[in-house]
Amino acid sequence: MTPPVELRTLVLGGTRSGKSRHAEELLEGLPCDAAVRYLATGRRIPGDTDWDARIAAHAARRPAHWTTEEVVGTELATALARPGPVLVDDLATWLTGVLDDAGTWAAPVVPAGVDAAVDGLVSAVAAAPGPLVLVSAETGLGVVPDTRAGRLFRDRLGELNAAVARVCDDVVLVVAGRALALPPGGTAGTPAVAPAPVTEVPAAETPEPEVPAAGIAATEVADPAGDVAGTPAGVPGAVVPATGAAAGAVAGAAPTPDSVSESDVEIVPVTVGRPDSRSRREAVALVDGLAMPTGGLGRLGELGVWLASCQGVCPPQAPVRARVLLLAADHGIAANGVSAYPPEVSAVRATAAAAGRLPVTVAARAAGATVRVVDVGLVSGAEGAEPGWLVAHGTGRIDREDALDGERATTAWLTGRRLADAEIDAGADLLIPATLAVGVTTPAATLVAAVTGAEPVAVVGRASGIDDRAWMRKAVAIRDALRRARPHLRDPLALLRTVGGTDLIVLAGFLARAAERKVPAVLDGLAVGAAALLADELAPGAKDWWVAAQPSTEPAATLVLEHLSLVPLLDLAVRTEDGTAAVTALPLLVTAARLLAETGTARDTGVVPGDVTAAAGAGR
Repeated sequence: MTPPVELRTLVLGGTRSGKSRHAEELLEGLPCDAAVRYLATGRRIPGDTDWDARIAAHAARRPAHWTTEEVVGTELATALARPGPVLVDDLATWLTGVLDDAGTWAAPVVPAGVDAAVDGLVSAVAAAPGPLVLVSAETGLGVVPDTRAGRLFRDRLGELNAAVARVCDDVVLVVAGRALALPPGGTAGTPAVAPAPVTEVPAAETPEPEVPAAGIAATEVADPAGDVAGTPAGVPGAVVPATGAAAGAVAGAAPTPDSVSESDVEIVPVTVGRPDSRSRREAVALVDGLAMPTGGLGRLGELGVWLASCQGVCPPQAPVRARVLLLAADHGIAANGVSAYPPEVSAVRATAAAAGRLPVTVAARAAGATVRVVDVGLVSGAEGAEPGWLVAHGTGRIDREDALDGERATTAWLTGRRLADAEIDAGADLLIPATLAVGVTTPAATLVAAVTGAEPVAVVGRASGIDDRAWMRKAVAIRDALRRARPHLRDPLALLRTVGGTDLIVLAGFLARAAERKVPAVLDGLAVGAAALLADELAPGAKDWWVAAQPSTEPAATLVLEHLSLVPLLDLAVRTEDGTAAVTALPLLVTAARLLAETGTARDTGVVPGDVTAAAGAGR
């Protein structure tokens, strides 16, 4: 029996999954006089006989009264405006052509034309008269090379599929020839279950940030343009409480409603909206029109475009309220001699930071940034560090036991989010988080290996300057911790709880919440990078709100940058791992914003290319 077709249906699947055949079956059930318009997006490649054979096989099985139109680029959106029924096969091939035509693979930033084409297609799908069936490859179910181009294609395809799914009436996943209807209105990680009852909290007792009630529709998370809606459901890693007893509030943080216990909440991944595409396109056009050679600003131009998209305004404003958050915590694994420093130096570093004596605090003064030192997990505290955000006194040894229990892990995640809220509510327009913990690169490297699939020896570095014997102890600790992590590879928070640490979970919550609130952050060091990896798992899309300060000497940090597709701003070989390089990059961000805002245009200044045969020296 032919399944019914909705007004707009998206059919997803991997290579040779049967997705195209299922899409055709959806439209074969229409009246026989319905001439389906088949929009083919694949481009013929001269000399590729295998590709020609695939095209012929697809054409042969379609009914004779169907018509075929080969469309590329913006032609697809135009074709969708004409009456249906229509079958589009497929979006992944269409996107490849758009990226090719724009010269994306060699461009330092994705050209504005790509965003314009994608936005135009999504709008055309939403307005299509229908019936309309679209086929696309699901990200991760096909062969994509682990290169910059491969990661760019993967990310863009995932974003395209999600945007189209939001404007479709039905989404189907085809696996091994079998079609699975996906729940309506779903977002990554959102369970399709009936809402649980939630005890109403009087308005006067409602905390900030608000904890969302269970069962809020995931369709409220983001609009088709990618902007996160201002609803509780739009919180990355949204806290979905179960019905339960009274809560114990985190010290120094906003309390949880009396009807919710932090031990009962469930962390649910929720997609973060992308930076504003319209402002980005305007900024790209602005840079192209400045009084300089094409591409003359290099990475500074890219930074200015990124700032404009994050701020949603062009030209961008220079960051003037940068805030550095330094977390103090202890790790149980540090007692195993994996660092050049003894465990108690974590508290010593926190005290020195509070006194303004660490490199990061000196650099912050020079850059005009303010610094906050917070104790989230020291065993005995530290003079000058804020104690009101303490989650736990140290952690377990991750090679033998979990770093934290489930309740403290949830509390750490919430604490990071509340710290982000506190900084942003105080006016921060750029955030730089870091940790001062001794031994933190051991759990951080373990997390990176768990997420990326790297072998233990591929992530072990010298960090604080350890000798060969300490390096071997560290490698063994990471190996044993990674074995303990394997049952939790698909659960980011469980990974953090098992082989992470208090500061790493707080950092992840901090970065996810900052992205949800559309405040950019600068990443620096392996620990922050590892936390960012997990934050992007719990808040997909958060990485678009971050920029990397520099490459690290730690091999695991290189894997982080590759996984998040981030290109460092500097390469100063700074090894402090405390945010010093990120603070050093602040003047670059300020300069990038001012270059876009204050540089004259070629038209206004008359600085335009001339005849190459002009007299020598005329342009000097």
